[in-house]
Amino acid sequence: MEGILVISNAAAGSAEEDAVEAALDVLRAMTDVTVAETSGPEELDEVLRDVGERSVVVAGGDGSLHAVMNALYRLDLLSRTRVGLVPLGTGNDFARGVGIPLEPKDAAQLIATGATQRTDLIVDDDSTVIVNNVHVGVGAEASRAAEKLKPRLGRFGYALGALSAGYRPQLVRITLKVDDRVVVRDREVAQVALGNSSHVGGGTELIPGATPGSGRIVVIVSRARGVRSQLAYLLRLRTGKHHLMREVDRTSGCDVVVEGEHFWAVADGEISGPHHRRHWQLEPGAVEMFLPPAT
Repeated sequence: MEGILVISNAAAGSAEEDAVEAALDVLRAMTDVTVAETSGPEELDEVLRDVGERSVVVAGGDGSLHAVMNALYRLDLLSRTRVGLVPLGTGNDFARGVGIPLEPKDAAQLIATGATQRTDLIVDDDSTVIVNNVHVGVGAEASRAAEKLKPRLGRFGYALGALSAGYRPQLVRITLKVDDRVVVRDREVAQVALGNSSHVGGGTELIPGATPGSGRIVVIVSRARGVRSQLAYLLRLRTGKHHLMREVDRTSGCDVVVEGEHFWAVADGEISGPHHRRHWQLEPGAVEMFLPPAT
């Protein structure tokens, strides 16, 4: 290995700094390691321009991984850079979905093995890279509600936000196309979720079976209507059984379009909207990542 560039958050707390140091001890035993603390996109771009042949290791959560992947994409470095993740924080949904150890030292040991896989990514119509997944509807409403709770409750804020959204169901009227095939035509749905990885909200398996090496975007649509059926959906969502409900459809493809009345979307934890149309396209094998086997 030609060396490792570790990207960490300049605002990380002391507990996270200790976890990073434990991971760095593992990585330094195998190769030269440079640590760069960044606090924004401009700093990140400046650091990554000089990555050369080194691998990039993200010491952070889903937001940090999202930021680094997008910076590499902007700089046209994504296809030739190997990327690893040392999970920090409370969510770590990508790590949970692909089986990266949540203990930073163990995650560093995975990177030290040198085992990599080509990994799919998703790119939207704003040229934003999505590493994990996107959801529209009740999940987005849950995330909006959870934003106020997360600073006090961590990942449990998402669960309370989901219950809050369930008590005040807001259906969205949309048309959904997957590979130009109409899956939903101008009708109200509770949720559309799509991605190449499964977890969201700090451990909820939103898209069971979605894996970032499958060459497919998995799409789940909930047609649950009314308070009672939506609460049933949300409760099953917490156990990963929601996709088995008769009100839920599951499909997959490489090109997904949602359009209709205004809606909010959450992509890799980032809330945006309101939108009238969003388009997502799979980029198969877009990046080489340090991952455990059989993800």
